[in-house]
Amino acid sequence: MKRTDDEALPLDLDLPDAAQPARRRWFRPAYLLVLLIPVFLFTGAVIGLYFQPPGLQAFFARTGLQPGGGTGTPIALPPEIVMPQEMVETMLPTDVVGLARIMPRGDIALVAAPYGAGDARIAEILVAIGDRVERGTPLALLDNAQALEGAVLQAEANLAIRQATLIQTRSATKASRAEAQATLEQLRTAAREAATSLTRAEDLFERNVSSSVTLDAARTAAKEAAFAVVRAEATLTRFTFGALEEQPDVVVASRNVAAAEAELARAQMDLGRAEVRAPITGTILDIRVTPGQRPPSDGVMEMGDTSGMMAEVEVWQDRIASVAVGQPVELAADALGQTLRGTVESIGLMVGRQGLISDDAAANTDARVIRVLVALAPASTDIAMRYTNLEVVARIDTGAGARAVQ
Repeated sequence: MKRTDDEALPLDLDLPDAAQPARRRWFRPAYLLVLLIPVFLFTGAVIGLYFQPPGLQAFFARTGLQPGGGTGTPIALPPEIVMPQEMVETMLPTDVVGLARIMPRGDIALVAAPYGAGDARIAEILVAIGDRVERGTPLALLDNAQALEGAVLQAEANLAIRQATLIQTRSATKASRAEAQATLEQLRTAAREAATSLTRAEDLFERNVSSSVTLDAARTAAKEAAFAVVRAEATLTRFTFGALEEQPDVVVASRNVAAAEAELARAQMDLGRAEVRAPITGTILDIRVTPGQRPPSDGVMEMGDTSGMMAEVEVWQDRIASVAVGQPVELAADALGQTLRGTVESIGLMVGRQGLISDDAAANTDARVIRVLVALAPASTDIAMRYTNLEVVARIDTGAGARAVQ
């Protein structure tokens, strides 16, 4: 039996009505991806400028450009350096920025105990922090002073004995010379008498008045008298050869006096081991010991010439080519409350590791830097002398020379 259209199976296929037009879908997931692409690009650019990967750093080093240099607020500075806002606002693309520390001229001097102090302890501190002292001024006393003073007294007594011995030797030499002279005169007289007796004995023997035995005795006496004169002349020559100070006994005594004088000088020098003296003219910055302590190996005190303050700036090796002596430098730190000014005085000759970076294990402590010394202006020195070793941010105006030429 054939079914009609009205009698078709009752299935609802949800098919669009052919008479109604099809609806267009305006939103698709692909559209969302297209919208997010600019967001991803912007975020990546910001992250790249902030962290500056090696490739981007090489680009800026090659071109001399600075991220954000065209605005008053650069947005990409080295992550280790946090610049004050007032310095950021005046930043120029040609400026070189680096961390620095404030120090006295010639850096900090470590005052150590004298050589050979041994087990001596600090007995007394003679200065206080902030005192200005001249070179060689005693800063502290050690407890070995009494023993060293005893050695000086002993050396002085030994010298006095040697000097007395020298005087005694000179007097004895003079007396011996006089005695030898008198003995020689006496023997010469005796020799003349013996010669006269021999002449008389010979005359009597020729006249057969005396025997040959008497003649032989006279001859023997004359020879002995002559030999005695020769010996006396030799003895006198010992004392008359050269001046008194050239006599052997006097020379030996003089050398003993010189040795005693050297011993006394050494004892007096050793007495300096009981004092800690200032190696330079400057101000006492820190005292590390108290009375009763043994002097530490790393120094008893710290001092420096704060009359002329300086700053040691660490400049990255890829920026050092634009730094020159005489360029103006601006230094800033939160502790100062104001900026300091100075000029580049010298540029180091060695490339080394940076030393003013934090101890963070993730920090780039292998970065190579060159140290630049900056001499502070007198007005800035008056402020900086109270902040030795303060960490500051230094900005070197490398374009000052070019602007001056123009």
